[in-house]
Amino acid sequence: MVRKTTGQAKTTSITENDLRQHIRAKGADYLKDPNITSVGIGLKNGDGPICIQFTVGRKGESALESLATKRVPETIDVNGTAVPTDVIERSYSPSFKIVAPEQIDMRKQRIDPIRPGVSVSHIAETAGTIGLIVFDRATGTPCILSNWHVLNGNEGRIGDPIVQPGPYDDNNVSSNGVGELLRSHLGAAGDCALARIRFRDYDRSVYGLNVVPKRMAQVSLGDKVIKSGRTTANTRGIVRRIDVMAKIDYGAPAGEQAIGGFEIGPDKDALPSDGEISKGGDSGAAWLIFEKGKATDIFAGLHFAGESDAVADEHALACYPASVQKKLDFVFEPDVATLSTVSGMESVVPRNGYDANFLGLSLPVPTLSTGLKRDAVNFERGQTIPYTHFSVCLSAKRRMARYVAWNIDGTRMVVLPRKGFSLDPRIDAKYQLGNDFYVDNRIDRGHIARRADLCWGPVDEAKQANSDSFYFTNIAPQHERYNQSSRKGLWGELENLVFEQADLQDIKLSVQAGPIFGEDDIVYRGATIPRAFWKIIGYVGTDGKLRCAAFILSQENLLNDLESLDLDPFRLYQVSLKELAVKTALDFGAIEESDLLLRPELIAKTASREALIASQTTMKEIRLPGDLVL
Repeated sequence: MVRKTTGQAKTTSITENDLRQHIRAKGADYLKDPNITSVGIGLKNGDGPICIQFTVGRKGESALESLATKRVPETIDVNGTAVPTDVIERSYSPSFKIVAPEQIDMRKQRIDPIRPGVSVSHIAETAGTIGLIVFDRATGTPCILSNWHVLNGNEGRIGDPIVQPGPYDDNNVSSNGVGELLRSHLGAAGDCALARIRFRDYDRSVYGLNVVPKRMAQVSLGDKVIKSGRTTANTRGIVRRIDVMAKIDYGAPAGEQAIGGFEIGPDKDALPSDGEISKGGDSGAAWLIFEKGKATDIFAGLHFAGESDAVADEHALACYPASVQKKLDFVFEPDVATLSTVSGMESVVPRNGYDANFLGLSLPVPTLSTGLKRDAVNFERGQTIPYTHFSVCLSAKRRMARYVAWNIDGTRMVVLPRKGFSLDPRIDAKYQLGNDFYVDNRIDRGHIARRADLCWGPVDEAKQANSDSFYFTNIAPQHERYNQSSRKGLWGELENLVFEQADLQDIKLSVQAGPIFGEDDIVYRGATIPRAFWKIIGYVGTDGKLRCAAFILSQENLLNDLESLDLDPFRLYQVSLKELAVKTALDFGAIEESDLLLRPELIAKTASREALIASQTTMKEIRLPGDLVL
């Protein structure tokens, strides 16, 4: 939406558009002067003719001498017309500098759903403001719109965690994740960034204003605006300079940057009690057009700076919406066709993931060390991603599951056809080893949680589990002969063999499995391929006790030559949980007592359990089904 100029007392023969073009062409050159802090279009002395308005750090002869600066001429030639100038003493600083703590309010608390107008920040920054909730144009993903210096900053990188509220308001950052940095820009087009929303719901209405912005304005002099910010809440202003190019120092390494936008002064009809329309922490707030006594749904600008501490003249700077949108590529409303194509995760039943108490006794997922927790791709507040009947702990470094845990109800199995593989749209593609890796080689897309294991329950629920099993988070690189080895497919049949041979109380299993990551794993096509895989199968015996059998299948020999047909077979072992813990760096201590290799008849005869463990064989090669200890 284009706004018409209002409140202009006098005009010259020059047009506003001519001045816009001049500032855009010459603005950066003017800012090379060490004393000039900004240049834009305004009204001379606040109510005079339209002019080219300069702000300087210091006025007077002493500034000219000490700063090696030049006097701003009284007029500047623009397309043959002498345009008057105006000079104001003023400097700027980014609005991320935090003021003294005020009385705590909801804007500075953790909220779910999140809303524009509340505290947010990069995990290494302080606190700014959520400007708007918008959508990535390409994927329809909901995103937070705010400033570069709020969501990125000098220490930030794409993919970094974003927290709500910012660390200044709540330093418990481990519990406050809201998403991750998606895109950012710092330059003439603005100080702006997008963060993908991951772990919270969202409400698009602006906190305190209760409007959902859906349109954009190109503001003109005299337009009235209102914003909702983390620090000063709802404040009103009037656009008093347009096409401003301001010089702002963001510190190392970004340094001084020329940022484009417009300037807002206080609205005399609605002055805050302290006269401040913005303070530190308001960065990223959205200015909206204010008409007929209320905020509209028209996005006017993205707040990014205010006056420095030494300047008494109250004002704020905002980026133009169209420039920010062009750099960050977002939309106000997601395309319905895009959303249906990208998400593909319609829910018949909630995706509650693995149930540790599915067997009636607890079989928890393995415990991660601190280092492995850092490598896990977080989902909401945990290190596992929930699906239908299974959960995935995804390694960010390896781009595949560290482990998958799933439940099997053998009495309610449903036979379903195969589906196509796809990326999980909830998880950043950079953490998923996608389809391109598997083209034209002997590497198969191998399910970790078996598709057939997951297809149980009512038909629609089983169909959802079947589809979920084909997300690449549940897929690992496996040689094409993985389940056609000389072991006659024992690995793929282990669950079936347990159902057939074990003394089960119920026809239910809980299973955990994953790759064994090694430092010497083979690097192929930019990914590191595991040499072996592990699996734990748990069930409750007729004696009411939990029993667990652990296995390792090595494909090391097969990986010696990925293009060869002359390949050695796999080797399958049943191993102790203690041995598996050593090989995987996972902690299975919670279920170690249920290890089937620690045979009950020997436990009764042995006084010392530690002596028993030391005496037992920790690895047993499985050549035939009869070799299994169940």
